[in-house]
Amino acid sequence: MRFHQVKELVDWAADYHRRLAEQYASLARGEVGERVRMALEYLAEHERKMESDLTGYLADGSDHRQVLSSWFDDPADFPHPPVLERLPECIDCASVQGVLSTALTAHRTLQDLYDHRAERAAGGEERAFFEALSRGHEAEVRRIARDMQRLEDY
Repeated sequence: MRFHQVKELVDWAADYHRRLAEQYASLARGEVGERVRMALEYLAEHERKMESDLTGYLADGSDHRQVLSSWFDDPADFPHPPVLERLPECIDCASVQGVLSTALTAHRTLQDLYDHRAERAAGGEERAFFEALSRGHEAEVRRIARDMQRLEDY
């Protein structure tokens, strides 16, 4: 399907964060080292927060109702999700750096998706919405990298 509402993309992204949180939590319960378990638990909590933030936009009283209900035409059908869908299947749990690499790739790819939508936005409000999501993901990438480095240094 080529035509989508912005809220469909936001809903998909929130669901992606939920599924990623579940994957991290499941891996943390498996046979992994203590630091890797701590990293996976941190990321699971982080992904739950990201999901919550996005579902907040979808709430009835959201200030973004008008943007969320706008339509966009994207013949590529969200070009980034196939890449994102494969990431949880190949999380390297041998080290904190392996886990971090997958987490950063997921966040940067989501950021690219938001940048893609901002570039193709039909109006200023839609552009500003996706630019804000992109900046938020950029900040999350920095936060994750910083926090995981602290864990690695611990």
